[in-house]
Amino acid sequence: MAKYFNKNLKYIRKKLDLSQEEIAKKMGIDRTTISRWENDKMDVTVDNAILTAKVLNIPIIDFLCKDLTIDDDIDFELFFEKNREILTKEDKEEIITIINKRKNKIEPK
Repeated sequence: MAKYFNKNLKYIRKKLDLSQEEIAKKMGIDRTTISRWENDKMDVTVDNAILTAKVLNIPIIDFLCKDLTIDDDIDFELFFEKNREILTKEDKEEIITIINKRKNKIEPK
């Protein structure tokens, strides 16, 4: 479907420290589907590409048209702020850790 979907899905999933199972559960699909997408064994539908981008809170145009492994344009601070209400305590801690690592700061205790 899109040049970068498969590569970006795997990259973003790992960057957010999410398992294939966690993403699949949020999307209401089987984990093997995520694996097949990541390994370019199955094409993603437009609806599933949009849902994946929504679940990962990545703009669909970036998800499909940019190589995020190179650009690394993901704004985790914006992601954190936009999702503060629905994030678990563990999610918040992980995102703060990622933000601080990107800024080369010491992790909060």
